[in-house]
Amino acid sequence: MRITKAVTVGALAGLLAACGAGGSGRGPAGPDAPGALPAVAKDDALAAVVPANIRADGTLVFGQDQSSPPGEFVENGRPTGFDVDLGTAVGQVLGLGTEFRNTGFDGIIPGVAAGKYEIGMSSFNVKAERLKAVDMVTYYRAGKALAVPKGNPDGITLDTLCGRNVATQKGTAEVEDLERRSDACVAGGRPAVTITQLQAQTDVNLALASKRVQAELADSPTIDYVVKQTGQLERVGEPYDTAPYGMVLAKNSGDFGRAIQGAVQKLIDSGAYRRIIDKWGLAASGALTRSEINPPV
Repeated sequence: MRITKAVTVGALAGLLAACGAGGSGRGPAGPDAPGALPAVAKDDALAAVVPANIRADGTLVFGQDQSSPPGEFVENGRPTGFDVDLGTAVGQVLGLGTEFRNTGFDGIIPGVAAGKYEIGMSSFNVKAERLKAVDMVTYYRAGKALAVPKGNPDGITLDTLCGRNVATQKGTAEVEDLERRSDACVAGGRPAVTITQLQAQTDVNLALASKRVQAELADSPTIDYVVKQTGQLERVGEPYDTAPYGMVLAKNSGDFGRAIQGAVQKLIDSGAYRRIIDKWGLAASGALTRSEINPPV
């Protein structure tokens, strides 16, 4: 079915709100905000573990690419999403406020390493090469997934991407995945995959909805969300390469890393973590029972 511009914009209104990624940078408006979750109690023992230089201004500063619903995006001028809710709850456990600053995805890890942000939280898969530069605290598991226009008019599967135009977000693990697939195509005498890399995930979603590309590859929660929101796309097959997401901290984070891991574990054990997952419609299969710092990969 041909998608008109009006239909595309209407169907993607919630997803495209993040494109400008403006807003105050503060978290949800408080317990009376629409869809807000109950505040969680401060844990004095965990709060005491937070280093003094982090506690000094009373605020955890997060770096995010706020263009990837349901993880992090902008709605009504404010950052929202699963990562925002979970990050806010981590701050509450540690007795700290939160600030969520928008930046390009590929600038977050360098920003954390340089001290620009105290935490990076933007659906980062835990990967060995990332662990060489930063520490990571796990908080969910997700895989990669492929989406196409509803009805899959080109009959695309993960095994038939040679010669296809596939969009993905710049700087993500999906770029590397597509590059490997493209190299295999060429080695087998077939056309390379045309990889369209776009800065924002919302741009990737719109490129597919408007049929400027034939498919998109993204994290499975992102694909499931855009499929549900638009009604014009569908997921092909099941998620694959499932791996944990990690909050990004400066390397050798020490007590700070232990405090963040302890706060995530506290949320898991109390049930607050599951309420956040359920609010955003994430797959229960991705929920963790134990948060880890720098797990083996």
